Amino acid sequence: MLLAGIAVGGLMACALAWWWLQSRGYGAHQAFDWVLAQVRSLGPWAFFMLMALLPAMGAPLSLFTLTAGPLFAPALGLPLVTLLALVSLAVNLALTYVLARWLLRPWVERLCAWLGFTLPAVAEADQRALVILVRVTPGTPFVLQSYLLGMAKIPLATYFVISWVVASLYACAFILFGDSLAQGNGKMAVLAVSLLVVFAVGVRFIRSKMKQKKAVEGMGLG
Repeated sequence: MLLAGIAVGGLMACALAWWWLQSRGYGAHQAFDWVLAQVRSLGPWAFFMLMALLPAMGAPLSLFTLTAGPLFAPALGLPLVTLLALVSLAVNLALTYVLARWLLRPWVERLCAWLGFTLPAVAEADQRALVILVRVTPGTPFVLQSYLLGMAKIPLATYFVISWVVASLYACAFILFGDSLAQGNGKMAVLAVSLLVVFAVGVRFIRSKMKQKKAVEGMGLG
């Protein structure tokens, strides 16, 4: 309910901002350029700090990875922009883990106790597989994945390493794709899309192998 409230609040804020821009005569393209100019005026350090903080409150991570290149690659270069984005991602993962593991979980445990059940415990042998499965499952918001894993008491090292590697692969592809669109570089855009396709195929392969392994273990053949 908290995440839903944050999401609704964010949508209402976006709708209000869109109405304000429209009331002042900005078209869609003009509004987009105006927003980019305002964000660029904040500077790269403010941008990447917001990238580390706002996704922990429900902001889409792709909003930052797609715009980081067009905003700051001309001044900083794409390698430095990518590095700063990956550092911001690492900070975000650590922040959401702290919030979920030590701040939110006690409240969730009290709620569960009031409802008459307890949070399930994850066996040590299943922790790594759970993190991989959650991170490669499509459709689940990134912030929700992080909070679920933190509340499941996954060890920080297991949570962080796997989460950062998987998220970094997607972030690099999105940064490359956003920068290629801004430059009108078709070859780079094709490369970025190809990387995303490779990741998607790899995700399906990993999920299939994990399901097969679970099925074998369920039949007592593991």
